[in-house]
Amino acid sequence: MDDSSIPVDPFAPIPTSLLPQTAAVRADGHLEIGGCDVVALAEEFGTPLFVYDEAHLRLRCREAVTAFGDGVAYASKAFLCKAMARLVHEEGMCLDVASGGELATVLAAGVPADRVVLHGNNKSHDELAMAIAAGIRRVVVDSNDEIDRIEAIVSPGQRVPVLLRVTPGVEVHTHEYVQTGQEDSKFGLSIASGAASAALERLSASSAIDLKGIHAHIGSQVFDTGSFARAAEVLADFFLSLGLEELCVGGGLGVAYVVGEEAPTLTEWAASTIAALRARGIADSVSITAEPGRSIVAQAAVTVYRVGTIKEVAGIRTYLAVDGGMSDNPRPVLYGSGYEAFDPAAVSADRTEVTRVVGKHCESGDVILPEARIPASIGVGSLLATPVTGAYGYAMASTYNKVPRPAVLFVADGVARVVVRRETYEDLASLDQ
Repeated sequence: MDDSSIPVDPFAPIPTSLLPQTAAVRADGHLEIGGCDVVALAEEFGTPLFVYDEAHLRLRCREAVTAFGDGVAYASKAFLCKAMARLVHEEGMCLDVASGGELATVLAAGVPADRVVLHGNNKSHDELAMAIAAGIRRVVVDSNDEIDRIEAIVSPGQRVPVLLRVTPGVEVHTHEYVQTGQEDSKFGLSIASGAASAALERLSASSAIDLKGIHAHIGSQVFDTGSFARAAEVLADFFLSLGLEELCVGGGLGVAYVVGEEAPTLTEWAASTIAALRARGIADSVSITAEPGRSIVAQAAVTVYRVGTIKEVAGIRTYLAVDGGMSDNPRPVLYGSGYEAFDPAAVSADRTEVTRVVGKHCESGDVILPEARIPASIGVGSLLATPVTGAYGYAMASTYNKVPRPAVLFVADGVARVVVRRETYEDLASLDQ
């Protein structure tokens, strides 16, 4: 029978397809990741807690390198710390950074500058100067103002390797806040209007610029490989006559967050996109690169919370409040993003109860799961886990209400290591004068 015809049971235990690569259920029913008991980790390191499966991260990096080849870059905005930067570099990926802070973190981790690509729609003079002085692999030029800044920074005889970011005019089915390839975008220069061609002429004529290629990105959390193929055709037609060496198709591959969702693999995405470009005439000598982020890290992690309050509003709903919230996962508030929940102490339990999982912040909108399905056994003091939180959770975390940010663990071979320590109240006051 075709799996798509099998009805999805919304109250069934959490599906393993949403858990990290090494996830397993121990004999006592606890979740195990990387050979570590997640319940024991929560007791030792406290909650909220991000737990990353290091083997999962490495496998996805290797898949990306195999699919796209050398030059494929991890989009570090999805999740970045020094340990993550080192891991990505060890597995053969470049790193894409989008600010001076991300660049500083990657360089502090020991990643060679020639494996780093700098993005951003409003790079400052200081950020560009830092990148140029370090000798990074590429600067992705996003505006004519950036060309002015680069030309003002470089020394005589120095040339900065750049890609030009263009907007292909392809709209994709995703949240409007993460669409980036349409004409009305703050990113890049339009192919259709002629702005991209004009910028290319200027870049080609500049003594400060070593023009390497073209870059485009159509959006994030895109499930349809056909959207990438359509963008590839537009890019190919624009690129063919330029005689450049690199065409970067960006990132944006979607991942499954909830029961019933399915997403293409990195391998499928690469095969479809590269085939569309080659069929359109892009020569084998042209390097086709990409920048996956979410698809590398999202499913690699779970967030573990502790339940503090359960409040039943008669005839309306039950609220279950945990010790984190919008400060460690703002995606539900920003994008209406969906998640699942389960008990890491009873992974195989049916999730028969429906409740609204909320955080501890002073906002009615501090909602993690509007209609969560959880086991009936969960009560005050229980643990609650949300899977697929490896991307844009810690990376977008805040200290709203002066709530310290969680610790981050990497687990592998039965060993847990703290790669980002838990923030303290002293940390929160450290910038005050």
